[in-house]
Amino acid sequence: MAINLTKGQKIDLKKSSGESLTNFCVGVNWGAIETKGGFLGLSKKVKSIDLDLSCILVNGQNQVTDHLYSPLYREEVLKQFGLQKGKLLTSDGAMKHTGDDLAGDTGGDDGLDNEIITVDLNRVNPNVTQIFFFLNNAGKEDFSQIPYSKIRMYEGTPTKVVSEFASYNVSAEGQYSGKRSIIMGKLYKRDGEWKFSAIGDPTEDTFLGQTVQRIVKSYL
Repeated sequence: MAINLTKGQKIDLKKSSGESLTNFCVGVNWGAIETKGGFLGLSKKVKSIDLDLSCILVNGQNQVTDHLYSPLYREEVLKQFGLQKGKLLTSDGAMKHTGDDLAGDTGGDDGLDNEIITVDLNRVNPNVTQIFFFLNNAGKEDFSQIPYSKIRMYEGTPTKVVSEFASYNVSAEGQYSGKRSIIMGKLYKRDGEWKFSAIGDPTEDTFLGQTVQRIVKSYL
């Protein structure tokens, strides 16, 4: 049975069988904003929502050594924050991003995540001790307006969920009203074993670069 995470909760990556969870997906799901209007509310307007799932990898000296975020971010803006061009595969090949979803689900939740990072902890560079996952809204909506936004960890592939391990419901949190960025959680290594911490801190950041700077300054 999947673990329903709460803010600040830390969990071991142990399956019910006792085995360690080492190969899994970290996915984020959300819906487009749908509103009814017209005579008797029979017409429907759909507003696409572009959320961006990203992560940075940090070594034991608290230095950012690698990253995954959308290649669609403009390089000249990234450089203002000392960041490199976006990419979808880590240098060690252990983590892969499925790419930018610019819209979100329309017509209800389809049961699959919109943006996913696949993780193979056995292949992660041994110098990496922390992996932070965060979410930015490329639009102007805040998270209280976005339907069923959720992060989860599961075994399977980007197109098939085999077994859900843990989930964290973002849209259920009132603290996210007025916020356009969330530092969602981190994988961290303790005594040679990987664990997960649900951070769940909302911010007013309007750009990924601000969120990376915030993590480096306040969370390392």
